[in-house]
Amino acid sequence: MIKQYPLFESLGARFPILMAPMFLVTNTKMMVEALNSGITAAFPALNYRTDEALRMAIAEIRSQTSKPFGVNLIVNKSNIKYKQQLKTCVELKVGFIITSLGNPKETISLCKPIGIKVFCDVVDLMYAKKVEDLGADAVIAVSSIAGGHSGNLPPEELIPMLKKHIKIPVISAGGIATSSGLKQALELGADGVSVGTVFIASHEAGVSDEYKQALVDYSGKDIIMTKLISGTPLSVINTSYMKSLGNNPGFLNKLMHKNKILKKYIKMFIAVKGMKAIENAAHKATYKTVWVAGSCINDIHNIRSVREIVNSLTEVFNNTRKTG
Repeated sequence: MIKQYPLFESLGARFPILMAPMFLVTNTKMMVEALNSGITAAFPALNYRTDEALRMAIAEIRSQTSKPFGVNLIVNKSNIKYKQQLKTCVELKVGFIITSLGNPKETISLCKPIGIKVFCDVVDLMYAKKVEDLGADAVIAVSSIAGGHSGNLPPEELIPMLKKHIKIPVISAGGIATSSGLKQALELGADGVSVGTVFIASHEAGVSDEYKQALVDYSGKDIIMTKLISGTPLSVINTSYMKSLGNNPGFLNKLMHKNKILKKYIKMFIAVKGMKAIENAAHKATYKTVWVAGSCINDIHNIRSVREIVNSLTEVFNNTRKTG
């Protein structure tokens, strides 16, 4: 008997998998393929520079699938586009919103009354309880092995702790690139998983061939955490360029921690500068190579289609059907 995953079933997904929103990676082609392969998916609103482009992306996805999908919003003050992005998502009634790096109160208050689900990124129990009290529909538990902006706790500690102390669904994020990895997360008690890094190595991903091949060529030991790019810990591949930066926090990072008045503005500047560096490396060859990824690149051995990746991840369910 296959366990039921009601949250994902409510999103029209056959499997409890969310293709994570990936900055500068996720595009409409990936979204459609993921949704039509039996999982759900979300993209970052910041992948689109203008409100018109965001609206066009939502319309394009809807023209090719009837499945609900999500949009990721950065809900802190560093995202000057947040207010308009939220307004657009509410107006167009997207399936769900994932909030990151800030207080989701406004997002939840506007989305809940009209049936838009809100999932909140969390890294610890304290914040999980806060968003539960605000009315979040689920939390995305970002562990210490997640790609991009990761948490502090391993999934073996984070997932059981959240399941014990909160009542809303817990989606495990970090370290999943195989069917066995999915199985382990579900056995920890997760109500589903958020999977990112492995989908970067897909034919449909909107990044350079060099970036995709890097996920095949490098291994987990090449993944490092750095604050030099965005001002907060970021999981990246330790390329020659990253090695050349060393561990020096730099003038702006030092100033940010010394001057409380300027902290907000310095943080915004560092974030924008870092996003530009990631964008340049993602789309073209450059000596300033900043490739975001998680340690699960150990399990990436070739570049496949989104559908092939989904089929590989969901083998555990095929085995369950055979033995259940």
